[in-house]
Amino acid sequence: MHKWLAFVLLLASLATTGCNLLTPIIFVGEQKKQVSSEFDKLADDNIAVLVWTDPATLFDYPHARFELAAYIGEKLSGELSQRGLGTRVADSRDVEDFIQKNISAQIDPQAVARKFDSDFVIYLEVTEFQFRDPHQPQFLQGKIGASVRVYDFRADPGRPVTFELTPVNAVHPEGTPALFRSTNAPFIRETTYRKFAEYVARKFYEYTIDL
Repeated sequence: MHKWLAFVLLLASLATTGCNLLTPIIFVGEQKKQVSSEFDKLADDNIAVLVWTDPATLFDYPHARFELAAYIGEKLSGELSQRGLGTRVADSRDVEDFIQKNISAQIDPQAVARKFDSDFVIYLEVTEFQFRDPHQPQFLQGKIGASVRVYDFRADPGRPVTFELTPVNAVHPEGTPALFRSTNAPFIRETTYRKFAEYVARKFYEYTIDL
């Protein structure tokens, strides 16, 4: 009887203080963290995005270089414009057309900067590009990794200042790969592209994340 009475009293105590107990939990759930940009010098400038991929990747995915640059350029342009930074991003279609006609430009940020009057060129070297594991082709998991450099041509177009940023790695789906189906392959590829582009773009503006 005494144990039952103690249990009832405990429940009553929790009920009367329930709001106070829940408040910290709700407060923590709503906390956000401000993340600073890794490179904050793109305001009011002309920039171009240049992506390099190895020949094997282009053999399997002929448009990978252009698609990655397009996703990054679109994300970067939208986010910087939303923040009122006045940054102008060269059209990825024009950059790709220039590279197609000048193959050496794919590894020459200076040539791209000169062609598009760019103050900065964001140059990515893709180190991983995979959607199906060669040892387990029945599974799908997008993996894109790249190094990221920024070339600053403002002071001296002939001798740009180079900034090495942290590499980017995007995986989708995270954890367990998805079983391959013809219907989900395009979705996984596009989602991986978008995630990769967001990771790259976030290097150039502040953003918040939920804790």
